[in-house]
This record gives sequence, C-alpha cells and structure tokens, in this order.
Amino acid sequence: MRKQAAIRQSDVLDILKKHNKPMTAYAILDRMKLVEPDLAAPTVYRTLAALTDQGRAHRLESIKAFVPCRCNHEAAVPILAICEDCGIVEEHDGTPLLPQLTTISAQSAFSATRHIVEIHGRCQNCIA
Repeated sequence: MRKQAAIRQSDVLDILKKHNKPMTAYAILDRMKLVEPDLAAPTVYRTLAALTDQGRAHRLESIKAFVPCRCNHEAAVPILAICEDCGIVEEHDGTPLLPQLTTISAQSAFSATRHIVEIHGRCQNCIA
C-alpha cells in the first residue's frame, strides 16, 4: 500500500533531522529501504522536491545533498555554512541580504524564485 505524501514527507524529514550531516537522496533511500524494501529512488526524489518547495528542507547544490530547514524562511535568505572538514551544516538567516540580492538580479532582468547562499569553509570545532 502506498503512503500518503504527507506521511512520506514526515518520514524523510525524520531521517534528515536524526542525521547531523547532509544526506544524499540515495543515503535517505538506503535508510528508508530498511523498512520499505521495495521503495524506489523516484519516490524519494519527489518527496525531497516537495519538501524543498515547501521550505522544509534545503538542497545543497554544491554537494548534491539535503538538510532539514532549521529556521523560518517566509521571505528570507537561508545561509548554509558547510564545513569542508567534518561536514556539519549551520543554517543562518540572511534576510538582510535580500534587498542586495534583488538589486543584483534586477541588473540582468533576472527574476529569482528562491534565494539560498552556500558558504564553504571550516567550522569553529575544526579550526581549533
């Protein structure tokens, strides 16, 4: 029997929240297959697309992985600081950047539908 979309989304979010580092869709699929062996990758990809569209998860474009949204972003800019040593991702509110990003986009007549800033470096724990 197929699960409802809301239940599937809850399952994926639970997996993301329990894992303290970004996860690929296939890593999520591997965890879900422990309970649902017949589950296929397209189901996980559709679920992740819905969660990112809803702002409940973020896709880290640079590393092709996902993290749960840990902030409230109605008209905001999530800034995701990705540690290249330990893999931890910290989420910050970059709302003050929104006017500047809008101005930059408007200069080339580009209409942004969402804003996400990724910053790569080393976290405080890895610097010490």
